[in-house]
Formats: sequence, C-alpha cells, structure tokens
Amino acid sequence: MRQIVLDTETTGLEPAEGHNIIEIGCVEMIGRKLTGRTYHRYIKPDRQIDQEAIEVHGITNEFLEDKPRFVEVMHEFIEFIRGAELIIHNAAFDVGFIDTEFERNGSPERVKSLCRVTDSLMVARRKHPGQKNNLDALCKRYGIDNSHRELHGALLDSEILADVYLALTGGQLKLDTGEDSEQDDGGETRIRRIEAGQYNLRVVEPSPEEQDAHQAFLALLAKKSGGPSLWQQLEEEG
Repeated sequence: MRQIVLDTETTGLEPAEGHNIIEIGCVEMIGRKLTGRTYHRYIKPDRQIDQEAIEVHGITNEFLEDKPRFVEVMHEFIEFIRGAELIIHNAAFDVGFIDTEFERNGSPERVKSLCRVTDSLMVARRKHPGQKNNLDALCKRYGIDNSHRELHGALLDSEILADVYLALTGGQLKLDTGEDSEQDDGGETRIRRIEAGQYNLRVVEPSPEEQDAHQAFLALLAKKSGGPSLWQQLEEEG
C-alpha cells in the first residue's frame, strides 16, 4: 500500500474567510516503509498571513513573494497524492483547505475522490483516550526525537508524523531493552524505527497435544471464574 503523510501550513485558520495554503509537505511510504520520496512546496497566497500564524510557522509574506501560486503546483500535487492513503493529523483542517484551494482554482477534484484519508489524531484519541494527543505529546510518549522542531513546518511535521503514525499503529518499531538500548537523560527506554522485513520470523503452529493442553487450561479458567474466558468468547464469536 502507498501511503502519503501530509501536512500544510496556512495564512490563518478559516478557508471560508479567504485564507490560503502556503506550504505543503508530504513523505511517501510503501508497505509501511519510508521510500525517501517527498513532495514539498512553498506557495504564494492571495492575502497577507495573519501574525498569529507567522508566530506558529515562521513563514513571512516577504519569503513567499517569489513562490508559485497554488494553481501553478496544483496538478503536480494531485498526481503525487492520487490513489494513496493520506495520513494527516487533524485531517479535517488540511482536507478542508485543500478542497477549498481546488475549488478556487477550477479543479473538479476533491481529496476524498483522489485518496483514502486516515486521521492520525483520531487514531491517537482511540488509543490514548483522555490524554494529550498533539504531535509533541505523541513524540514524548513514543520516544521520538523532535528537538529540532522549534517552529511548525509542513515537511518536518510530516516526517515526524510518519514516525508517530508507525508507532501508533505498531509497525517498524523496536523496543530496545538490552545494554545497547538508547535511553534519554531520564533513563527511559526509547522506541526506534527499524526497517520492515529486517527479521525473517518463523511461524510455529501448536501441536495437537499443545492445543489439547490449551483447551484444558481454558476450561480450568472458566471453572475458576464462573464463566467463559476472553479466549473462549473470541473463539465462539469466530
């Protein structure tokens, strides 16, 4: 599966008020492995950037003066994301802006007609209910280094989100617990991304005797607890 981790920066918060995308950053994964292929563009907006937005991402009106407008990069952007699964943190915000830019610039395309969209914020909220699930909080939770992230930036945030998403969904990760493990100053073990397919793991099927022993153990659990165990319930549902 081809996945694109995407982030945008904008002139403000509301596309309906005429705000524009000023930066798009994407990183590509295939089979949950980073390919090294990226898409990154700064875009000249049709309006001035709100000061509050500049304080978040540091992109100024002067910096964007010689950059292309959205219509000039729209078709290459569409072809880059077409057919992929988009991974976006708080997807409604970015998708709303992208669709508005498509409409303003005469494209009939919409993000959900081009791609499947997965909101990593929703994934994080399901996995960690009641906790902070912004990008900085998730980096801290999963031991992902984001010390170089002083300001928001679309490409940098996409690269960080790729690591966060893989940690959230349980792939390409190794928990180092030996003497050579990486630890932070607080002594906490850090999680490190590894290449999928690095290890050739063998699947060992249980023997008939082991299956019989397992069923006997489940029967004992059911007797002790006064009802079927979770394993038995799952077997019955299956």
